[in-house]
Amino acid sequence: MHDLVIRNGTVYDGLGGKPFEGDVAIDNGVITEVGTVSNSGREEVDARGKIVTPGFVDIHTHYDGQVTWDPYLQPSTFHGVTTAVLGNCGVGFAPCKAERHDWLIGLMEGVEDIPGTALVEGIKWNWESFPDYMDAVEASPLALDVGLQVPHAALRAYVMGERAARLEPAMPDDIEAMAKLAADAIEAGALGFSTSRTVKHKDRNGANTPTLKAEEDELHGIARAIGATGKGVLQLIADFEDVDREFAMIRGMSEVSGRPLSLTIEQDDRWPHRWERVLELISAANAEGVTMRGQVPPRPTGVLLGLTSSLNPFIMHQTFRQIWGAPVNEQVKALNDHEFRQKLLAETPEYPVGEIVTMLCTDYHKMFRLGDPANYEPAPEDSAAAVAAREGKEPREVLLDWMLEKGGHALMYFPLMNYHCGSLDDVYKMMTHPNSAFGLGDGGAHCGILCDASFPSTILTHWGRDRTRGPKLPLEWLIAKQTRNNAEVVGLHDRGALLPGLKADVNVIDFDGLTLHSPEIVHDLPAGGKRLIQRADGYTASIVSGQIAFREGEPTGVLNGRMVRGAQGLPAGVSMTRAAD
Repeated sequence: MHDLVIRNGTVYDGLGGKPFEGDVAIDNGVITEVGTVSNSGREEVDARGKIVTPGFVDIHTHYDGQVTWDPYLQPSTFHGVTTAVLGNCGVGFAPCKAERHDWLIGLMEGVEDIPGTALVEGIKWNWESFPDYMDAVEASPLALDVGLQVPHAALRAYVMGERAARLEPAMPDDIEAMAKLAADAIEAGALGFSTSRTVKHKDRNGANTPTLKAEEDELHGIARAIGATGKGVLQLIADFEDVDREFAMIRGMSEVSGRPLSLTIEQDDRWPHRWERVLELISAANAEGVTMRGQVPPRPTGVLLGLTSSLNPFIMHQTFRQIWGAPVNEQVKALNDHEFRQKLLAETPEYPVGEIVTMLCTDYHKMFRLGDPANYEPAPEDSAAAVAAREGKEPREVLLDWMLEKGGHALMYFPLMNYHCGSLDDVYKMMTHPNSAFGLGDGGAHCGILCDASFPSTILTHWGRDRTRGPKLPLEWLIAKQTRNNAEVVGLHDRGALLPGLKADVNVIDFDGLTLHSPEIVHDLPAGGKRLIQRADGYTASIVSGQIAFREGEPTGVLNGRMVRGAQGLPAGVSMTRAAD
C-alpha cells in the first residue's frame, strides 16, 4: 500500500511534453509510480477532471524576515508554491551585528516596502553569521521548502560598517573578508549570492542601497571565492545605464566564478528598449559558454493604487494629505464632500522631474480599474485618460470615482514596468526567450503597493487559458518553466518533475475553475502591519514531501517543509524519461 495516491488526473510531468491521463503514487516523501497505479493508498486524492503538476518553484521572494514567524509564507502558498528561494536583490538579515539590526530593517523597509514595525516585532535576531541564520530558519516550522541566498548589502555592512552605507569603495581587506564569508555561507548550504545595482532600491530614509556602486574588484572577488567552492548561483538587478559596460562587469562575475547567474529583465518606460539589448547580451554569453539567464515576469510589475494602498494619484496634493492615513470611511466622506473635492481637483502639485512617483501620479493612460477577477492586460481604451476623454471629464475626476468604489476599498492598477506598448506583447517575447526563467514575484515584499506573488496563477490562467489580446502559450511548456526549469536555475535537481525517485512536491489543480481574485489589504503582520494578499480558487491540493500541506490554498497544519541546504543532485537511479513515453 502506498502512502498517497493521486488518481485519474491529467498529468503534466514538468518536462514539457504533452499531458496524459494517469495516477501518481508517493511513498516516504518520494514519487514511486507515475502512470497506472494498481495498489491503493492510505490516502487518495481524486484528480478526475483536474490537472496534476509538480509543485511550483519560486526563485525570487523576499520572505527573509517572515520565514522566521510564518510557516506558511502566504500569499505564495495560495498559488501552488512548494519551494521558495529567499535573499534576492542583495537585501536580507544576515550576517548582522547587533548594532546594525535597525539599519537592516530600514533598508528592507525602503527597498521592499515591508513594514518596519512588523520586522521589529517579528524578527527575534537569534543569529549573527549567515550560517547562524540558516540554523534559525532550519529550526523554524515550515509548510514548504525554502532556500537562502547571501545578500550583498548585509554582507557589506557587516564587514565595512558605516563605510558601506556611504557607498565607499571596498578595500582589498574588505573584499577578502566578504569573499570568505560568502564562500563559508555557500559551504554551509546557501544556494547563492545576490546583489543590487539599481537606484530604485533605497532605504526608508531615501539613501541608496549600499551595493549600488560596488566596483568590479569587489564583485569579482566575491564571485571568485564562491566559484572556488564549486557551488552556488549568482542573482542581481541592475539599471544598465551604460548597458555594454555594466553587462561586461556582470558577465565577468559568472566568468570568474564559473557559476550560473540570473538577472532581472524589466521594461522601463524611460528606456523602453534597453531590456532587448540585455537579452541580446545574455544570448551571446550563453553561446560562448557563460551560463546566464534573464529573470522575467509573466505580467507587468503592477503598482496598486487606492485609499487602502500605500500610494494613490493624489499623494502629492496638500489637500489630500489632510486626510491621508485617516480611516477609510473618513477619507470617503471627505472625498464625497463637494467643496473638499473641488478644492482637491483645483490643486496643481509640483512633481519631482524624472521620478517614478511622478509617473504614478500623472500617467493617466496607464491607470486602470483592476477588477475581480483581476485584469492584468487592460486595453488602452479602458485607461483613466481614455475614459475621461470619452466622458468629457478631467482624468483625476475619473480616478476619484474609481477610488471611491467598494466603499473606498477599490484598487486601481498601474502597470509600471513591462507595459510600454499597452499590451503584454513584449512580456511574451521575454517569456519565450531561450535564456529566460520565470521570476520576480517578490513574495513577502512591497506589502502596500504590489501583490505579484500570484505570478504562478497568472501564468496558468492568462497565458495558458484566457488571453485574448495575443497568442497564448502551451500549458505543458508553462508548467515546465515554473517547475523543472526554475528548480534547475537554482541547482535543485531533486524536484520539479513527476518522475519516480524525485521529491514528492505536487499540485492538484481545477484548471477549468482556476480563478485569480483581486488583491486585498489585510493587517495580519506582526504589530498589526498591513499587506496585500491575493487568493485564487482552484488549488485542490498542494503536496509537500508527500503530505498534503494545503487544501484550496489553505494550510492543513502539516509542517513538512525544510530549509534546503545547498544544491541538490539528481537522485541515484532516477531516469529522466517521461512516464508517457
